[in-house]
Amino acid sequence: MTVAYPRKLQNALGARDILKMIVCDRELHLITLNRYRYSEQRSCKDLTDVIETLDGKPQELVQDLSHHISDEARHAMWLTDLLVDLGADIGTPPGVSYVDEFNRLVDRELYDPKRNLEDGVIAALAAINVTEKRGCEYFSAHIHALKQAPQTEENIKIRETIEKIMPEETAHVRWGNRWLAELARKSPQHRQKVEQTKLKYTAIEQAAFEAGMDITLGAELRRMDKLLQVANTMPIWQRPQYLVERLPQTLLAPDLQMTRIDVLQRTMQRDPKALMEKFVPMFLNGLNRSSDNGKQVKT
Repeated sequence: MTVAYPRKLQNALGARDILKMIVCDRELHLITLNRYRYSEQRSCKDLTDVIETLDGKPQELVQDLSHHISDEARHAMWLTDLLVDLGADIGTPPGVSYVDEFNRLVDRELYDPKRNLEDGVIAALAAINVTEKRGCEYFSAHIHALKQAPQTEENIKIRETIEKIMPEETAHVRWGNRWLAELARKSPQHRQKVEQTKLKYTAIEQAAFEAGMDITLGAELRRMDKLLQVANTMPIWQRPQYLVERLPQTLLAPDLQMTRIDVLQRTMQRDPKALMEKFVPMFLNGLNRSSDNGKQVKT
């Protein structure tokens, strides 16, 4: 069975590249930790929704998910305590929400366990699995970056907290792989369904990840390209409705516009000189990436 792993940002920047830059900027570092906290906290809510939708069946999966919620709640607690100790904010993180964008791109009507239990189970497991893989990738890169950074008391405390979380996140990935493999072994039809669902949720996760990281000029068009990639994993007859429902918000992207304004204000307050020397060139560089993507589509 195919194993899908998260791709780099714009196929260029890997997790280690990104975390190396993040740990050098305390404000950005604390925002990143708060994003981890928020994701762990929200996953408790989302997993609870899955359990309630499954309504007790299959029993073993519901039991496993309840344990999963316990793990995620503990991770959120550890991260909350860490942030409070560091005097950091524990409100909703600024910027485009990875969790919200992921949920926006999921077509829940197509995989509703109440309508089709088996399809719903496969979809839920694929969604959990691909997001946990991203989490493992970033926690691993974060630990590596902190080991290379100055060994301050704060950095050591942050690393030790992430190191406590990492083994359980890895176990969640193995758990999801096992469940999906067992379902795929039932029949050739089941294997095909599992593979197709994994492709769909891998595309959704990549789109959500890049939406949360890319605020440069042309990001709206790159979001649209990712939306088309998600739609292409679906049967042809399902694509039009999926695209019609999501294209307006993808192109207008109000969350993206607010994030741009927030970053602009933060940069001006911290270092007005960096606004012209770093932020503006980075922002305009997005046009080059949009142009490159266009050339790739045409070829």
